[in-house]
Amino acid sequence: MASKDTKVTLYWLEQSRSQRVLWLLEELNVPYEVKTFKRGRDMKAPAELKKIHPLGKSPVISIESPATSEPIVIAESGMIVEYLCDHFGGDKLIPARYAAGKEGQIGGETEEWLRYRYYMHFSEGSLMPFLVFKLVTDTIKNPPGVPFFIKPIPRMVANQVEEQFVNPNIFATFDFLEDQLKTAPAGGPFFCGNSVTPADIMLSFPLIAANIRIPLSEKYPLLAKYVQNIQQQEGYKRAVEKIKEVDGYQRVIFKYHESVF
Repeated sequence: MASKDTKVTLYWLEQSRSQRVLWLLEELNVPYEVKTFKRGRDMKAPAELKKIHPLGKSPVISIESPATSEPIVIAESGMIVEYLCDHFGGDKLIPARYAAGKEGQIGGETEEWLRYRYYMHFSEGSLMPFLVFKLVTDTIKNPPGVPFFIKPIPRMVANQVEEQFVNPNIFATFDFLEDQLKTAPAGGPFFCGNSVTPADIMLSFPLIAANIRIPLSEKYPLLAKYVQNIQQQEGYKRAVEKIKEVDGYQRVIFKYHESVF
């Protein structure tokens, strides 16, 4: 466990994945500071973020500790979540790894833990790429600065890509997630059982954003209910209120096409 003198700073960018890190910090009851950044008119992150991490993206955290000579800077949502859980009591959110009497055995892992580890990677590895493809094809349909008489050509190409590749993969993924909720341990309502895990926190951004663009209730009632459930969690609501408090900013998660970069 980290000492009480440890300081965590979250570099929070509007319309980004950083909100889920803020939610985790609230769940872990970790003292932290938030430094907020706004996007430019081009929707890109400000150059100031490159002073924190060379890629200039968010989320990024820094951790100052008596045990280190200089702050530790960590980027990438998955690594941030795992690092915070490792050092700030995240075991209370993580399902037990092994069934009783099967500790250390191959195949001795609980279903809850296997799901947790899977969905920690699924969020960015399987779900987000297709949603980003959707963003790209939507942009191609209405490219800025293109004469109106040429616009039908990129629109036709984008529609074909969506029809043949993007949409089938998105809806196959949603079909899978809907079935996973039907078979969730202990009846759910979360993917790993009846309580929130770091995997649910990782899934929150793409699923909330997707629900704005593709209303899930029309075909995926369990997935739509899941999105409602995570937004009703006290830690999630505290994270939203925190941003309102420090930034005065009301709209924490925006339309998906404005929020994936």
